[in-house]
Amino acid sequence: MNKPVEVNVVRVFTTDSGELGNQLGIVWASDATRGREQQLAAAIGFSETVFIDSVIGGVATIAIFTPAVELPFAGHPSVGTAWWLREQGMPLTRLVEQAGDVAVRYDSELTWITGRPEWAPSFVWRPLPRPEDVDALDPDDVQDGPDYAYAWIDERAGRLRTRMFAPRLGVREDEATGAAAVAITARLERDLEITQGRGSRIHTTLLDDGFVEVGGRTFADPSFTA
Repeated sequence: MNKPVEVNVVRVFTTDSGELGNQLGIVWASDATRGREQQLAAAIGFSETVFIDSVIGGVATIAIFTPAVELPFAGHPSVGTAWWLREQGMPLTRLVEQAGDVAVRYDSELTWITGRPEWAPSFVWRPLPRPEDVDALDPDDVQDGPDYAYAWIDERAGRLRTRMFAPRLGVREDEATGAAAVAITARLERDLEITQGRGSRIHTTLLDDGFVEVGGRTFADPSFTA
């Protein structure tokens, strides 16, 4: 019989007041989880679940799973894990993920991570004329994905309205997608303030070395066992 596993829960890319955000499960890797990561991620049911293998000298090694597949990199799991570990007294400078090393920094309000656009999935880009057109989309019209729909709220200010659908990854609609934020920032070649899903908030900065920095607020929710 499998042992119960504690699942720590955070919401990543919340509004300024801590509302909304994308839920993330965070699990310490152990004999009870090894070889069961995909099964556990499907049972937990969040768009992503992180398994922390180790934290040594400010460097955490993690694996990221959707309900259907393992991901080499993902933004909201990276931000959420970095924030949660700091709350546990283990601030990070770096995450080691399958895609590569992910730099971490903290400011007074946001947690920031860096990623490369080629680490993100290959999105079907769906630019639309108006934010209202993004709002009107039906997730059930997407059969494969990942599809990323976007429209300018205010192009001069870099404010973008987005939604992301990825049924192939086991995610009907993702509330906030950091990897997509990395890719769209590189695609549009500018810093962005993204409003995704029901209103979650993602901040991005285009760096000079081919990386994109992604930041947001994170809040904790009650843990549970799976």
